[in-house]
Amino acid sequence: MKKIKFLLVAMMAMMVAGGFTACSDDDDDNVVSNMERYQNQVEQTVRAQKKHNKAILLVAFGSTWQQAYDAFDKTHDEYAKAFPGYDVYLSFSSAICINRAAAGENTAKRNFYEPKYWLEAFGRVQYQEIIVQSMQVIPGEEFSRVVNAMKDFGNNVNGDLDDNYMKKFEFDEEGNPGENVLKLGMPLMYTEENARTLAVALNNNFKQYAQQGAMLFMGHGNPDSYDTYKANVRYTQLEEALQTINPNYFVGTVDMMDNFKVQVRDRMVEAGLTAGKVFCAPLMSIAGDHAHNDMAGDDDAWDEEEGFEVNDEGEVEDTSWKMYFSHLGYEIPARAYTDQGEGALVKGLLEYDNIRALYMNHTREAEVVDYYHSMYPEE
Repeated sequence: MKKIKFLLVAMMAMMVAGGFTACSDDDDDNVVSNMERYQNQVEQTVRAQKKHNKAILLVAFGSTWQQAYDAFDKTHDEYAKAFPGYDVYLSFSSAICINRAAAGENTAKRNFYEPKYWLEAFGRVQYQEIIVQSMQVIPGEEFSRVVNAMKDFGNNVNGDLDDNYMKKFEFDEEGNPGENVLKLGMPLMYTEENARTLAVALNNNFKQYAQQGAMLFMGHGNPDSYDTYKANVRYTQLEEALQTINPNYFVGTVDMMDNFKVQVRDRMVEAGLTAGKVFCAPLMSIAGDHAHNDMAGDDDAWDEEEGFEVNDEGEVEDTSWKMYFSHLGYEIPARAYTDQGEGALVKGLLEYDNIRALYMNHTREAEVVDYYHSMYPEE
């Protein structure tokens, strides 16, 4: 009978994210899920660090690069300075990044946790104001995960938070927020106006390059089937805003259909930029795998006789932006692709003071949301 119980637990471990870890071979009552273990670790952190009744949770996709960790740490510290009445925490939404960071894939091991664990811990220590700040660039698929975590918190999905505490988050019949508030800080380009604001900030940082040649930004984007909130349009709007400042600016992505590097080059040719210098920078909060490999890496599928092969989606696979434009006759300044030093372009947006300031403005303008008993709002 005991063997059957063990097999059932093993099967459940394969079916449930996080699985189960047995603390004792002899006592089934000591079986503790990874989820419970993570929750306990986060709660201990929050209880140890809680100094105020208000909290800010920064939610990023995540990374395993030290450069990205440095950017996140800098952002956390700057937030703590800018919002002295708040306790500031950092979360990753990507389980893959969390697991790889814990394993020390590219650097020293670090523990990050999904936003659901932080929000649950906030509820247990009963913060009166909670701001969740999305560190995404567009309100796409990853932003929807942030929203869903907030919905789960508002609906007390674990059923263990104090009912009186949770009721204080409810809006009254006239639509006024309760004594406690849950707020959402929007992504960098939540609106078209945000895109125009970002264009000005980017030009302040990159105008020296646009004056020398084509200045390209590589965003992530969503595949068409995952274009949550129809957010891909923000990249187009950003390019349009940038080109009103300087026509040498272009914005492409690694995942948005019809806006890969191939289509960026097509637009450059239409604009008469068939040669000359090309500079590339990541349009992502941090510089991780996409920035170092897809943009500035050495992957190269060039064939001396056939050139590049375009796939069914209209993209050239297994070739970085650097190598792609180099083979097409553009000059790629090597200094711009170094990882450090003046002139380096392989930097995430959070490494720029004025871009961090834009995120902070979104935090200051965070909207009070009512997700209590509202799991599926119309929008």
